[in-house]
Order: sequence, then C-alpha cells, then structure tokens
Amino acid sequence: MVYAGLGLLHWRLQVAPAHEAWLGPLVGIATGLVTAATGVFVIPAVPYLQALGLAKEELVRALGLAFLVATIALGASLGHGGELHAPVLLGSAIAVLPALLGMGAGQWLRHRVAAETFKTLFFSGLLMLGFYLAVRHGLHLWQG
Repeated sequence: MVYAGLGLLHWRLQVAPAHEAWLGPLVGIATGLVTAATGVFVIPAVPYLQALGLAKEELVRALGLAFLVATIALGASLGHGGELHAPVLLGSAIAVLPALLGMGAGQWLRHRVAAETFKTLFFSGLLMLGFYLAVRHGLHLWQG
C-alpha cells in the first residue's frame, strides 16, 4: 500500500549509474528474502528497476525477466520443500490461463492509454489490492 501510495503521489526514486553495481546485488538479495518469506517478488525489485530510468519497453522487458526468474526460483523452492503435489500443480496450471488473459489485456491497455493514466490505474489497483489484503488479514487475526 505504501508503494502504491507513493506511486499515486508521483514520488520517484532515482538510482545514479555509479551506484548500480553495488545497489543491484543488495536489491536482489532483499527481493529474494521478501519472496522467500511472502511469495511476492515485487518489493524492492520493481521500485529499483523503475529508479534506473529505463525506457518504457526496456522496463517492461526487465520486469518480465525478473518475474520469470523469481517464479522459477519460487517453484523450485516449493518443489524442493515437497509442496508441489499434483492438485497444486493442476491448480497452478489452470490459474495461468486467466493470468495470460490479464497480461494480454494489460499490454493492449498499455499501448492505448497515456503512460500517466496507466500508472494511475496500476497504482490504484495495487492500493485497493493491498487494502483488501490488509483488511482480510486483520479480520483473520481478530477472529483467530
């Protein structure tokens, strides 16, 4: 929710090229730790990649590559831990279909909407998702 709020406020980080060599590995380690703990591989990788000042298509490719590598690593970790049973794999395979549809819709929208409008829609959706998850988690803690 913090990341979404900062994005809606148009707050932008910038990483000087001179700092990329030492900051990149630190962000990678931090992202790996967050992903291992939560299964979410957005923070801090996405803000870092945005702070590099990549062109729009370069950023999309970098994010796609980062998400691919993180997904493979997460799958390998779950497999190594014995958590990938046939029902889980089937459910995951089925879930890929709506994910691909969503990616296609996002690409279509990204090419037809102004960059600032797209960012506003993206961060608004992210904020609503974060709020929903926080409320759901809070209710679960309160009831349990």
